[in-house]
Amino acid sequence: MLQRIVKPVLLLVLLVLTHRTYATEGMWLPQLLSGLNEKEMKGMGMKISAADIYSINKGSLKDAIVSFGGFCTAEVISEQGLLLTNHHCGYDAIQKHSSLQNNFLENGFWAKSAVEELPNPGLFATFIVRIDDITKAALQDVKPGMSERERQSVIDKRLNEIKQGARKESWQDVMIKPFYEGNQYFLFVTETYHDVRLVGAPPSSIGKFGSDTDNWVWPRHTGDFSMFRIYAGKDGRPAPYSKDNVPLKPKYALTISLKGMKQNDFTMVLGFPGRTTEYLPSEAVKQTVDVLDAAKVEMRDAALRIMDGYMRKNEQIKIQYAAKYAGTANYWKKWMGEMQGVKHTNGIGKKQQYEADYRQTLAANPVWQQQYAGVLDSLNHYYQEIQPYAQTRDYYSELIRNVELFSAADRLITFLNDVYEKGEGQYETMRQQFLDGMQPFYQNYSAKVDQDICVSLTDLYVKGVPAQYAGSEFAQVWQEYNKDSRVLAEKAYGLSGLTSMDKLKAFMQQPYTTVVAQMWKDPAVRLVMALRKGFVENVSRPLADLQANINNLQRTYMQAQMDVMGNKKRFYPDANSTLRITYGKVDGYTPRDAVQYDFYTYLDGVMEKYIPGDYEFDVPAKLIELYKKKDYGRYGVNGKMPVCFIASNHTTGGNSGSPALDAYGHLIGLNFDRTWEGTMSDINYDPSICRNIMVDIRYVLFIIDKYAGCTRLVNEMKII
Repeated sequence: MLQRIVKPVLLLVLLVLTHRTYATEGMWLPQLLSGLNEKEMKGMGMKISAADIYSINKGSLKDAIVSFGGFCTAEVISEQGLLLTNHHCGYDAIQKHSSLQNNFLENGFWAKSAVEELPNPGLFATFIVRIDDITKAALQDVKPGMSERERQSVIDKRLNEIKQGARKESWQDVMIKPFYEGNQYFLFVTETYHDVRLVGAPPSSIGKFGSDTDNWVWPRHTGDFSMFRIYAGKDGRPAPYSKDNVPLKPKYALTISLKGMKQNDFTMVLGFPGRTTEYLPSEAVKQTVDVLDAAKVEMRDAALRIMDGYMRKNEQIKIQYAAKYAGTANYWKKWMGEMQGVKHTNGIGKKQQYEADYRQTLAANPVWQQQYAGVLDSLNHYYQEIQPYAQTRDYYSELIRNVELFSAADRLITFLNDVYEKGEGQYETMRQQFLDGMQPFYQNYSAKVDQDICVSLTDLYVKGVPAQYAGSEFAQVWQEYNKDSRVLAEKAYGLSGLTSMDKLKAFMQQPYTTVVAQMWKDPAVRLVMALRKGFVENVSRPLADLQANINNLQRTYMQAQMDVMGNKKRFYPDANSTLRITYGKVDGYTPRDAVQYDFYTYLDGVMEKYIPGDYEFDVPAKLIELYKKKDYGRYGVNGKMPVCFIASNHTTGGNSGSPALDAYGHLIGLNFDRTWEGTMSDINYDPSICRNIMVDIRYVLFIIDKYAGCTRLVNEMKII
């Protein structure tokens, strides 16, 4: 009888331990893995060591990872400096090389030889050479009671000295970043290569398949990849573009595995995640999803609805607004997923429970109580106090962003202020630069569409922003138009000199003093000036003061959490565009009742979504032919072609293009997105629904090899 009782108990213990082992939250600094994560990672299935991931004495995984242009991640996949990243990361470069005669976005691009690889001025790839903890030196002059400005001033002075004295080679650079809200500082020695050439990209019908509709969602069927190559001087060091440069011989290049992944297989992602705020108090999380996200979604929802209506009726407007619609919809969709995810997982309730546990643990320790008493309560209070200012900020920024006439007026005001600061004599030169910068703006502008957006969003702004924050000058202008957004829009768009490039040029041809004098007569400029003045005086200044107090308390609360709760959880630093590793398991998820998602998609799903001629779901004829013949080469599995898969790796913006690695550190996929419900992971990671989306490396190679016939690239790679 005892044995019959013990076995279930042991099983329960094992299940609990297994669940703990599968904990996958965190964006970890690679140089600290041996002390913090290595044991857990091996328990989850990792077969390599922490030194294989980060080492300064030998080539390691970190030596194959680059910050791509400062906005994405890429990885070295050959001994000749070949880079793999996302299609959307290379999109700008691909677009710049495209023309009506050679539309690489539509048709794809494949360099058949090295001489066909295309240079990209301004694009760079940065390696991390070494990471040093400089916290003690950085904070040595900080004294208790310092204001935020005083504290930062002495830190900046010390950081400048540390930078100057850092050990590095002459061609290397130094970057210092704060961690844990400024409680720690790390120094990064980097090498940046500025000769990065485009090598290959699939057509957008593969690289951007699903476009806006599939953005942020699962299941996904997108071959989101492109290829570049790093070139160096003949000495192997960074050098400006030159025809004499040679492909980089990297310290380390990733090995590629065609094995594929099974459920619960260990995965890890290395890259440069951009920004997360995981340690906010409950009031901040509540404010984000209940107030700020809601306001931004409301504004963008209205703008998108109007754009969509015109795009469906007018082909010219559809072309003009395709990129704008996608850009507006991107975070609109993300914020909605964030709100839904936090609600679905009771994220606010869990945060409040964590704070109750924190308070209880704090109260039991007199030393901590003396040091940190009241910090959390004060922080939550400040977030309550800042809420109306933060909400107004978001309404204001969304109004200026989405009403393009207001955006043009805002840019004109900023330009004229710059001229004033630099001197009237600079007007002629600066005017031409300003006009050149505005040319692309008007190429894709429709005053008719924008006017309707103005009507809708102005109403939402007036409804959402209390009068005391909008300001008296805006109230006066609003009253002049009888508090009617249609009357306001009719006059603004009928009389403004900013509704076309020709009108703007004519207006700007006048002398500087005349432009400044007449600017006030333009109804759009006058309205934006009133909006600006109200925002600066009634929102921006008090917001900055409150934010300074929040920053101070958030730093203290961060340290308090690590001290008080350190025995109950491990703390990783928020993302800040520095090299991180995250790890997890291949697994599906249940986003809501009666819905269960598998973890793999196949080419069959591409064909199921196929809509001939549709800009999101068209499929190239050759891909259809390969599918019908099941001509997948060595990349298919049991007559099927894997396309994408998901896992519980904790990722965010900046991880686009990051390599997905297996337990042996082999390349198995390419990270490119997150699931819609899991976008809340920036503020509230939950392993039950937070999933990152990766394109399977076998699909990447299938497209390069069987679709594009660019076998020279495949032959460069080490494939097992």
